[in-house]
Amino acid sequence: MRKLLQINPVLRTNTSTGRIMQEIGELAMQNGWESHIAYSYGRDGILPCKSHTIPVGDRWSVAWHGIATRLADRHGLASAGATRRFVRRIEAIRPDIIHIHNIHGYFLNYRILFDYLSGIDTPVVWTVHDCWLYTGHCYYYSYAGCDKWQTGCHHCPQKNEFPASLLLDRSARNYADKKAAFTSMPKDKLIIVPVSNWIKEEMQHSFLNGYEFRGIRNGIDTDIFHACDTQETAARYGLTGKRVLLGVASVWSREKGLDDFIRLAGMLNDNEVIVLVGVDRNTRSRLPKNIVGIGRTENIHQLAELYSAATAFVNPTWQDNYPTVNLEAIACGTPVVTYRTGGSVEAVTEATGRIVEQGDLRGIIRAVRAIESRGKESFRAPCRNYALAHFRKEDRYADYLRLYDELLPRTGR
Repeated sequence: MRKLLQINPVLRTNTSTGRIMQEIGELAMQNGWESHIAYSYGRDGILPCKSHTIPVGDRWSVAWHGIATRLADRHGLASAGATRRFVRRIEAIRPDIIHIHNIHGYFLNYRILFDYLSGIDTPVVWTVHDCWLYTGHCYYYSYAGCDKWQTGCHHCPQKNEFPASLLLDRSARNYADKKAAFTSMPKDKLIIVPVSNWIKEEMQHSFLNGYEFRGIRNGIDTDIFHACDTQETAARYGLTGKRVLLGVASVWSREKGLDDFIRLAGMLNDNEVIVLVGVDRNTRSRLPKNIVGIGRTENIHQLAELYSAATAFVNPTWQDNYPTVNLEAIACGTPVVTYRTGGSVEAVTEATGRIVEQGDLRGIIRAVRAIESRGKESFRAPCRNYALAHFRKEDRYADYLRLYDELLPRTGR
């Protein structure tokens, strides 16, 4: 039986990468593969999953990795013992394909991992969810307007941003270390999968530009994300009769548009309200009265109801790749209003939403009110049809299975 091993710091299905990884594993099993998933035990503990799971490290190794990151700016270069133990698990499994999603997240040592991966004959597929793999520190650089990653990072303007370093700036050294580790992979054994046209074009200017790129979009479960009855949800959160501007994020920050939402709240009419999902206690204390803050939803059916209840899904992100929240909203029949940012615009057409320039809050308001004036119902069917044609997880993740099958002859087995 063919064996697939996927790697990502989080397994939880209320995170986009955790859900994508689990769904790829499930589809692989339906097609005769044995599926294994490695993730950070210190981040997620033990969770139920249909694939075989490999919890990597523990809470102590994650804590030590965090200290090394905060004090020495060496994210991805701690967790040596946890990574060596994980390598022994890989040797025992002998996967036919190794599929990396993210390896940042305080749980793996990329130098040890790639020293091993570069010496075996197993093809590696690396889905690019953000920019960390080719920069000296940050996981996005658009907000800072930085292009040092194209030639060699130094004097990082985002040293204090995730993965934050409070003391040293070792972005130049990190850039060199990543370049050495990742380009140690033979070019016929590493396939890079950008999920947006934007990041594919960006990576053409990175140290990985000599590798093979295969674009595969993210997919979503369109059986879960569909237009729902919203009466109960509207009543639960006091939204009945309101125009709802919905925002969803795993972690809210200025880059995700939190500050823009707070300023936007001061521009709303009395019958308009902002709902933000994924809000923690500290963030909730900053919100004005006409912003409803909801903690991270454990139940994705509840999330689908919130998408369905919204007049528009508003995504004022300043840096992003190909956000699945846009796809989920469109699948629920709700148009998206987003800034012209990275790959966030790539699911938005005249039928599925509106694009405004970064920072144009009045443009967001005009777009939402134009949707309301035209009638959200007129968007519902076009949005749903577009989602079924482009976002179905069965279609998008089948693209991965076809890629795996294509790569299998490259192994020496």
